[in-house]
Amino acid sequence: MNSFDAEIYDLRGLKCPYPAIKTEKRLRGMPSGATLTVETTDPLAVIDIPHLCNEKGHALLASEKTESGHRFVIRKG
Repeated sequence: MNSFDAEIYDLRGLKCPYPAIKTEKRLRGMPSGATLTVETTDPLAVIDIPHLCNEKGHALLASEKTESGHRFVIRKG
C-alpha cells in the first residue's frame, strides 16, 4: 500500500470504458485537491485513466502495477 491518504475506489473486474467513466463520475463529486486511489484489472485502464486525468486537469500522482491489475492515485484538479 502507498502512503497517500486516499479513498480506494475498487473497479476491478470492470472492462473498458467503465473504469474511466466511473472514475470521472466519482471525481466530479469530490472537492478540488482531494485524492482518489483507483484499483482496476482492465488492461486498457493504463491508457484511459492517464488520458482522463490529462483531459480533465487532474494530477496522476502514481500509476503502479499490482498483483491483480493496476493502481492509480489521482488528485482532483
